[in-house]
Amino acid sequence: MSRDYSKIQVSDPFGAANDRGLPSVARALDPAAVKTAFRRGLPRLAGEAGQIVVKSIRVIRHKPGKRCVIEYDVRVEEEGVRRAKAILIGKLRARRFGTEAYRLLDALWAAGFHRDSVDGVSVPEPIGVLPELQLWLQRKVPGDVASAPLAGQGGIALAGRIAEAIHKLHRAGVPTDHQHTMADELRILHQCLPIAAQLKPTLASRIGSLLDACDRLGARVPAPATCPIHRDFYPAQVIVEDGRLWLIDFDLYCQGDPALDVGNFLGHMIEESLRTFDDANALSAQVDAMEERFFSLSGKAIRGAVRAYTTLTLARHIYLSTQFHDRASFTERLLELCEERLR
Repeated sequence: MSRDYSKIQVSDPFGAANDRGLPSVARALDPAAVKTAFRRGLPRLAGEAGQIVVKSIRVIRHKPGKRCVIEYDVRVEEEGVRRAKAILIGKLRARRFGTEAYRLLDALWAAGFHRDSVDGVSVPEPIGVLPELQLWLQRKVPGDVASAPLAGQGGIALAGRIAEAIHKLHRAGVPTDHQHTMADELRILHQCLPIAAQLKPTLASRIGSLLDACDRLGARVPAPATCPIHRDFYPAQVIVEDGRLWLIDFDLYCQGDPALDVGNFLGHMIEESLRTFDDANALSAQVDAMEERFFSLSGKAIRGAVRAYTTLTLARHIYLSTQFHDRASFTERLLELCEERLR
């Protein structure tokens, strides 16, 4: 008997199926195509003879022409095994088939980041690659993004644990061919801060002076002992589930300065404190706890680099504040904060 695919709910609030730059999204949202691909390509989830029943499909993030993230609610049916529900996260990027991203997550899973790791630091379970959909899949993890827990009771202890988690990633040594240097970090600022200056002409002179000061700051950071780093590490990339931390989204994983990960995380915390509590220092105890725990693990010689990358991250947020309506009122305050740090 053929399956009635009309019963499978599909939600695409971004209109991603019409994205000409990501033509495979339409197939990744088509229940019949998904069912066929899941049946052939996901033995890690259901075994060789198991069945995967798709219950619903929904787009949760979409950047036109670049990437799309899709959630699949499924039921796993294996002979002799009780039916189980699962939510899978499918990731699709332009001109990529997902094999590299899947292999990286699988290598991290095998390097001590599996779901039952003794230290309570894990990555989502990699599930499979579906080349015909240009899609790769991981299991959705439970818990909450770290932003709210960091600001709540126990936030100081959590900040220390997050430092331990990123240090574990740095020490895991899962190789990568991609690299990111201080020159790359400064190049990003040279691309985005002039845009902010154009959008905020009354601040243009100060933003230009800030960019020059960031160049001088970057030049003073000693050449690092590089290692594999996350490179996009901030509170939303950590999921807190009781005593377990899940590290997610390794799209920018590369060889680089370990100080960048911590500095980027702290810069995001400070910026979020400013927006949420109207006080950039509202989470200063958490910032201090994360710094000190990371320094105790990596050595105090890295202190200057961490604080430099924190400042550079805040400078990048000057640009970001001009790109979101709800952040526009914080542009000058972020500029003042960076100027103060650079003094």
